[in-house]
Amino acid sequence: MDSMNWYNFWLPIRLSLQIALLSSVVVLLIGVAVAWWMSRRTFKGKIFLETFFMLPLVLPPTVVGFLLLVLLGRKSWIGQWIEWLFNAPIVFSWWAGVVASIVVSFPLVYQTMKVGFGSIDRELEDAARSIGASEWGVFRYITLPLAFRSLITAYILGFARGLGEFGATIMIAGNIPGKTQTIPTAIYVAVDSGNTAMAWAWTCAIIVISFVLLLISRKG
Repeated sequence: MDSMNWYNFWLPIRLSLQIALLSSVVVLLIGVAVAWWMSRRTFKGKIFLETFFMLPLVLPPTVVGFLLLVLLGRKSWIGQWIEWLFNAPIVFSWWAGVVASIVVSFPLVYQTMKVGFGSIDRELEDAARSIGASEWGVFRYITLPLAFRSLITAYILGFARGLGEFGATIMIAGNIPGKTQTIPTAIYVAVDSGNTAMAWAWTCAIIVISFVLLLISRKG
């Protein structure tokens, strides 16, 4: 590749990694908090709430993207408030890609952490409480260390899912080269325009990255 092709090749990779890194951190924090709270609570309607959490996993990504577009678009009060706050709309920006990645990866992170928290012996947590440990202390020094492997797995799965997101991203963020074009959308455009060489290059790049992430997850 010449210098221009290398630049065009690298841009979607950089943006994809940027979106996946930020979204995976945010979704991990949210997923850990929600999974911990849900694993410690029993209430009427819990099954419906958990079903709602898992919806992005089974809905077509374009449906998720359409709902996000309606929710965050310039015609919604949320979208108008965001535009007033940041002096720019969130749709068709790389931040929209972050939001899409958070939403579609949340079910994986939530379910992984729920299983991790559910496998912890409650007697260990109760023992810490009996000697005066606060709930934060129990969570920080007992619960999280015991669920550490699930934490690592949840982060890697969230990162990998965000890295490969296509349908929701193209609906809410679009496909603007150098601004919102990620690896999956770049591959789509390359194939559509007949640029098979670039499509293969990006495909190999995302396969290698995803393989390494899954390998780390299995070894963790």
